[in-house]
Amino acid sequence: MSLIVVGSVAFDTVETPAAKADRVLGGSATYFSYAASFFGPVRLVGVVGTDFPPAYRELLQSRNIDTAGLETVEGKTFFWRGAYEKDMNKRTTLEVDLNVFGEFDPTLPEHFRDSRFVFLANGSPRVQMRVLEQVARPQLVVADTMNFYIESQRDDLLKLMRRIDGMVLNDEEAFMLTGASHLVDAGRKVLAMGPKFVVIKKGEHGAMLVTPTGVIVLPAYPTDRVVDPTGAGDSFAGGMMGYLATQEVFDEPRLRRAMAYGTVVASFGVEDFSLDRFRQIGMDNIRSRYEQYRAMLAL
Repeated sequence: MSLIVVGSVAFDTVETPAAKADRVLGGSATYFSYAASFFGPVRLVGVVGTDFPPAYRELLQSRNIDTAGLETVEGKTFFWRGAYEKDMNKRTTLEVDLNVFGEFDPTLPEHFRDSRFVFLANGSPRVQMRVLEQVARPQLVVADTMNFYIESQRDDLLKLMRRIDGMVLNDEEAFMLTGASHLVDAGRKVLAMGPKFVVIKKGEHGAMLVTPTGVIVLPAYPTDRVVDPTGAGDSFAGGMMGYLATQEVFDEPRLRRAMAYGTVVASFGVEDFSLDRFRQIGMDNIRSRYEQYRAMLAL
């Protein structure tokens, strides 16, 4: 397993109706890499400022996450502050400071370039392409995106989509990217842009897999302890790719199983702030909840 992720490593300040967490560890690559590390080693590519505590890097390294690609440059680390409404399904971004992430131009360490599995977490498609061009012979490449890049770097995103195997995005982003008004139609239009499969995240309503031969819908795991949904989509992708990186083929049954693992991993992540819940569990907990989830889906 040689899984690489490029994305943000950040400080988050999260406000919910019940509590607040100030300047905790966050970022798309952070959540993804920790979630994927339950399945095997991960190579992390990102950038932080000189204000990034050594303890956070050590935490990632303790999970068999190779941080040789996590650059430290003069300046401040990416910062995000947001607030969730009472039902936790809606949030408002109150502050975003890209800081050193805004000028990120990654150069992969030599031993990262043979990675077989590549996940391009939420970020500029130009940066995503820059990473992809440095990986020699990837076996599976999957990318994420967001509204900002769909609007501001659409041409670059469309070029990237012709180079990848899978796309992960949420329902709002799928509609914005394609102009479709129905989710299945949106998924098929994304396929026409290049990827072999697309996973559309629907928050508390689960996720949808669209391939050239069919559509599969999985519900969310029904946890009753939602403390902080920040990073849930990145954790879902980490669980999904972590499982796929243990496989040799990527047919619909394995993609469906990967989505199920991603769903289960994300269900743990939302049960506390930042990575706190992940730090309390192991692969045995994930397998146990996966079996519960699989039983729940039995017809």
